[in-house]
This record gives sequence, C-alpha cells and structure tokens, in this order.
Amino acid sequence: MLNEMTSIPEEFLSARAEELQSFLKNPTLFHLGGINPQPLFISTLLHGNETTGLYAIQRLLKKYRQQPLPRAISLFVGNIAAAAENQRHLDSQDDYNRIWPGSHHRDSPEKDMMQAVTRIMRKKKPFASIDIHNNTGRNPHYACINILNPHGLVLASKFSDIAVYFTSPKGVQSSAFSEFCPSVVLECGQSGDRSGEDHALAYLETVLQLEDLSAQNSSNLKLYHTVARVILPQTVSLGEVNANNDICLNSRLEDKNFHQICPGTEFAAINPARDKLVLVSSESDEDVTDEYLMVENDKLIFKKSVTLSMFTTCEKAIRQDCICYFMEELRVG
Repeated sequence: MLNEMTSIPEEFLSARAEELQSFLKNPTLFHLGGINPQPLFISTLLHGNETTGLYAIQRLLKKYRQQPLPRAISLFVGNIAAAAENQRHLDSQDDYNRIWPGSHHRDSPEKDMMQAVTRIMRKKKPFASIDIHNNTGRNPHYACINILNPHGLVLASKFSDIAVYFTSPKGVQSSAFSEFCPSVVLECGQSGDRSGEDHALAYLETVLQLEDLSAQNSSNLKLYHTVARVILPQTVSLGEVNANNDICLNSRLEDKNFHQICPGTEFAAINPARDKLVLVSSESDEDVTDEYLMVENDKLIFKKSVTLSMFTTCEKAIRQDCICYFMEELRVG
C-alpha cells in the first residue's frame, strides 16, 4: 500500500486534498534532503478531512523550491482515499490514527503499513516527529504529547502555550514515534481556517531551523492531562429529545473547550426511559461515567469540575470518534 519517493511531484504542490489520490494512488512517504541530514518527520491527512497540514506543507515546500531545506524532511501523506471523499476515514477503513504500533485494532494492510513507516523512520533516527490535525469542535490551537520528557515539552511549547498529555486512545502516530524521538501532535483548529494553516507553517519553519531541543525552555506551557473520553454508544440516537431520539447534547459547550466546567452544568437533555446514554471511559478503559455525570430532571449534569476538549455536536465525528475529552490541569516539576 505504501509509496516511497525522494522527490515531490509538481502537481502535489498545488493539489487540493481531494485530488491527491488521482496521482499518488496510495499513502506516500517522501524523503527530502536538507542541509542538516537528520530528518524532521511530518505526517498529515491521517484523517482525510483534516487538511490544514497538507496546505501548510505545500506552502513550505513552495518556499524551498529553489533553495535547500534547512533540514531533511520525511513527509507521510496518509489517508488520501478518505481525503477524496472529505471524510475522517471511509466506513470500510480503520481510523488511520488508531493503527500505529501499540494499537489494539485488528490486523489489516493499513496497520501493516503503519508498522512499515515506523520501522523505516526508526532507522533514520528523526530529529522530531510532528503530526498535524484539525478539530471538529471549536478549540484553541494546542499541542499534544504522549510522554512527559523535556524535549517533547519544548517541542509542544514552540507551537502553543497550551498542551495536552494523553496516553489513550492507543495506536496513535505520536505515541508510536515517542519511543525513539520527541513527538508532538498539532491541533490547528477547524479545517479551512487559514489561521491554523498559517500557524502550522510558522511552526514548521521554526522547528526546521532548530539545531537541538535541549537548550530550550518550556516554562510558558500550561499542561493538561486527558483523564477520560466520552463516547456515544451505537444504539443511542442523537438529536432533539422526543419519542425517536435519546439524547440532545448541550451545544453551548462547544464554546467551552479548554474552559473549566462547574458542577451542575448541563451536559445533555435525555430520554428518561433510557439508561447508559453515554460512556465516560478512563485512560485505563474503565467505566467512570458515574464519577463525572448524574441524571437530574431529565438531564445529564456534571457532578464535578472538569475541563473539556474537542467537544462537538457533529454526529459523524461523534460516531467515528467521540463526543469530547475530560481533562485536568497537570503541574510538572
């Protein structure tokens, strides 16, 4: 399934995400030379409808068409089949950011491909790994890390003064690469927002110029720890609560990502005839729903203070991933 190339096709530099499959045919790992030969690994389109990374990288490569890159780049362009349909992933596919080494997903050709990319890059000893994503809900731009080490924290702090540490879900690219190089996920707001593209481009240019990460400072970083993931069971119907629907999420929470939510705040209106309408799962996959939410007057109510991230009411995104994450602030040092 995997292409490997040592140059960028001319049409790549101006193609829209939905056009890539017509000439790349398969997910592609590009190896591009630079003045510093230790490569920076960049991945984009692990989710086909998250296009900010692609357009930022195109702008970066256009800038260096007539001059050498400051540092070599290994660029992985992922789910181009889903990008052609403007989907996170196709219904026939696993999520491309859940099948890297460490994944609990079933074996598949795509999972084998991610093993191959990891194996190739481990041998190249990358300077750092950057995986570029977008959010469905409204969120500030922030970075994510999977290991609390100084170099990873510095890498995150170069993008934003907000970072999220998480260890679940499993099988994500950044976690797999964290075993052999500093790794970060960039969450660049919503697809199509030019500010996210500008921000990702500026960040990539900064990191390409860095000689090392050891002499840097990350004291400006406000760090959160993901403590739970909120999932909608497949048997639960979403929409205005009536005889046909089970749960209606509080849409006002979409503006409360990275804000602390107070106890007593409404999470959703519910059909009182149904139970177990959401599942709050801890990082160790335990059901902790009753720790965070309770039923009161046909509503799900927060029992304790928590900080939200990635809250969305988009049903497609919810069905393919989750409603949101719950976080707590983490103090390091």
